[in-house]
Amino acid sequence: MASRLNEYQQPIGPAVDNWTPRERPARVTIEGVRCRIEPVDVERHAADLFEAYCQAADGRDWTYLFTGPFTDFAAFREYLVKAAASPDPLHYTIVDRATGKAVGTFALMRIDPAHGVIEVGSVTFSPRLKRTALSTEAQYLLMRYVFDDLGYRRYEWKCDSLNAPSRQTALRLGFQFEGIFRQAVVYKGRSRDTAWFAVIDQDWPQVRAGFEQWLASSNFDADGNQRASLASLREGSPRA
Repeated sequence: MASRLNEYQQPIGPAVDNWTPRERPARVTIEGVRCRIEPVDVERHAADLFEAYCQAADGRDWTYLFTGPFTDFAAFREYLVKAAASPDPLHYTIVDRATGKAVGTFALMRIDPAHGVIEVGSVTFSPRLKRTALSTEAQYLLMRYVFDDLGYRRYEWKCDSLNAPSRQTALRLGFQFEGIFRQAVVYKGRSRDTAWFAVIDQDWPQVRAGFEQWLASSNFDADGNQRASLASLREGSPRA
């Protein structure tokens, strides 16, 4: 893209006409086909979440998170009380509509309404949620809320650069890799280089179309196996 020039013949970025700050995300409920996203509610969700997380064989799912693992319910409930009260990160629970059980959480965080930038993080998916169509739908629903309902310009994903599964998930979901911030964070007594990914509003129509094609019932056989991958459907979708 050719740069514009100002009156001093300096290159400047594209104009953003009629921009106004966006609304902050709310404690909304978002209904999907397979799942429902709800604000974290300790009384309704704590027992289900703890039981779902206990399905894991060990604590490796918490290695790259700032909290956990939790081996007793009281400690987990204390963590969830703080999460439920936090405005940023703003935590949501993912409920499996087939069972009515809470199976994971994630959050909108580093919320910047003035510039239309927001991050999805604290992704804490139980074994009942990981690698399922339900988990993909949950990510789609939250991303759609941010872009279509709130009108944000940029949706970020960040993770420890050593967290290969998280990096792979970001790429699968349509985020573009933007680089490594060295020594960006200290957590759990260790240094973290942070990998940055993002979807911007120009990417969103193609990313959304890929999600919608992948989530369609026609994309799954009688055993629930996908017929086409998310990446292939996204790449086959027209760009904005």
